[in-house]
Amino acid sequence: MGCHFSCKTSCGPPSLEAVALNGQPSKEKAANGTSTPRVSLSNQKSVSPTPTSSLCNQKAVMEYVSLSHGSGRMPMVGLGTWTAKDEEMEAALEMALQNGYRHIDTATDYHNEKVIGKVLERWIKDGKVKREELFITTKLPVYGNRASDVEKWLKRSIDYLRCEYIDLYLIHVPFGFAKADSVTFDADGKVALDNETDHVAMWKELEKQVEAGKAKAIGVSNFNKKQIKKLLAVAKIPPANLQIENHIYLQQSDLVQFCHANKISVTAYSPLGNPSLQGFFSKLGITKEIPNVLDCPEVVEISKRINRSPAQILLRYNIQRGIAVIPKSINSERQKQNIELFDFKLTDEDIQALRSLDRGEDGRIVRFEFFKGVYDHPEFPFKEA
Repeated sequence: MGCHFSCKTSCGPPSLEAVALNGQPSKEKAANGTSTPRVSLSNQKSVSPTPTSSLCNQKAVMEYVSLSHGSGRMPMVGLGTWTAKDEEMEAALEMALQNGYRHIDTATDYHNEKVIGKVLERWIKDGKVKREELFITTKLPVYGNRASDVEKWLKRSIDYLRCEYIDLYLIHVPFGFAKADSVTFDADGKVALDNETDHVAMWKELEKQVEAGKAKAIGVSNFNKKQIKKLLAVAKIPPANLQIENHIYLQQSDLVQFCHANKISVTAYSPLGNPSLQGFFSKLGITKEIPNVLDCPEVVEISKRINRSPAQILLRYNIQRGIAVIPKSINSERQKQNIELFDFKLTDEDIQALRSLDRGEDGRIVRFEFFKGVYDHPEFPFKEA
């Protein structure tokens, strides 16, 4: 079913609901300035909103995308945390929670679960938020990509995050590295691969964790369509979510539409193009130009015309495609802007202009080249640019 927003591509089954901080359905201001009720992307039954206890002084409104299992819904905007650690991460998360964020995205490989858990535990103990108001996503590490390791790494994440369950647990990448507690390399600097990665066996173990109540929902990240189809063919509990790089230069429309047609929600990482990765690659000795999507002329033009930040234009574009977003920011004002996305809409003309910017594989930023030799793995998911 096509979406009720102004986009012309099919956004598929996931349904959206908007909840203001008093728990009441919100109204949005359309492009022409008139207020219209928020609509859903499908006629699926929405989950009743839960009033948020600690945000009475905030003005943010949140939409939720439906999940095929688990808690039933996921906030459309979350806080990305890749490359953020220690004091920086603690300060950023404190600001984000104060600014209304309740969806937190992390991973074992980000090495920040402990500090995130400390902050979340403090907020819960202080009565600022309830655990059921939080949506925590984390991921199985690449060196744990085997059925026998799933329970171990999930338990460690639960312990580090100081919670009894994970809302969404993802297989971080479809390829696997040698069994270890971190990434290991050989004498030539190549990553130690495990070429026997078995997605089906891993998935069956993830299903057991759902049945045990340790993970509310399960999904995958960085998988391609063929790899997802293989899971769908055998899954008792189908993937609830696919997390992928997605921005105006890498839109992956075919994959997104496939997921929505199969009731798999989609989350975009690096929805702003992730300009901070330039420094990350440089530290590793990798020469790579990271495109600055925030400076794209089409984005800037729309931004000036409707008096919104370029980041808001980029994020709203994915929202109108039915895609959740997890932008990373350690700046309070930018965090506020990044979550204030539900009181305006892009026009059909704006959508078409942004859709035309897709570069396909040439627009991909994260190809995992920082793992020398990873392209040799039989489950490496991306085509050559």
